[in-house]
Amino acid sequence: MKIQIFQFEIVEANFDNNKNKIKRLFKENYTDADVVVIPEMWNNGYALSQLANKADINLENSYPFIQKLAESYNTNIIAGSVSNYKNDGIYNTAFSVANDGTLINTTDKIHLVPMLDEHKFLKGGTNKPNVFEVNGVPATQVICYDLRYPEITRASIKSGAQIVFVVAQWTTKNLHHWRTLLQARAIENNCYVIACNSVGKVNHKNHQSNTYAGHSMIVTPDGNILIEAQAEAAVLATEIDVSAIEKQRKAIPTLNDV
Repeated sequence: MKIQIFQFEIVEANFDNNKNKIKRLFKENYTDADVVVIPEMWNNGYALSQLANKADINLENSYPFIQKLAESYNTNIIAGSVSNYKNDGIYNTAFSVANDGTLINTTDKIHLVPMLDEHKFLKGGTNKPNVFEVNGVPATQVICYDLRYPEITRASIKSGAQIVFVVAQWTTKNLHHWRTLLQARAIENNCYVIACNSVGKVNHKNHQSNTYAGHSMIVTPDGNILIEAQAEAAVLATEIDVSAIEKQRKAIPTLNDV
């Protein structure tokens, strides 16, 4: 399965700018990948105080945009996440779109970041991430801070997921957490972890870091880093061997005991 990860700087509270950036990335860098992954909160970034006026509504702007790209390039898109108003408030909603434009997954970030006072601006999801198929392989999608909670990923693995897509805006101060947690999730679940982070300046006053870390990566089922970006904007492109998942699960069958 051919994977591309688009790691880029998100402009806060500027949906049109971010859409144009994603369109350029596809136009200039797309290389016949089966799956393309983009970061968390790509529509408005962490402009939390502005989301009441800037958030999407039921994905009515974000989904058609990604749908058109998926159809035009005939690729599956793990469409990061967006600030999204629905029902009773604004959620951090991740979604994925198949190469025929079908919406194949939506999931809301469950745990809100207390250090950023996210609870003042967002509502947390209540359901575990869904399991959906990408090119016939069961996958799930985890949003940033939820990576810190292994039971979230494990629930999806127990429901059949073999690939975990992580979308984030993770800061430089905790880069060592990012790298360690991604490898831990891969090792403990004998699965691929495919992670897309953003880069650039942090404007939120409560952040303990002034930059997003980058370091998007793919971790193999045995915990090795297959490919990794650095702290600058980048496009990662590589191929994963899906058969390695079952080989690792047979070699170290820890999942048989859970």
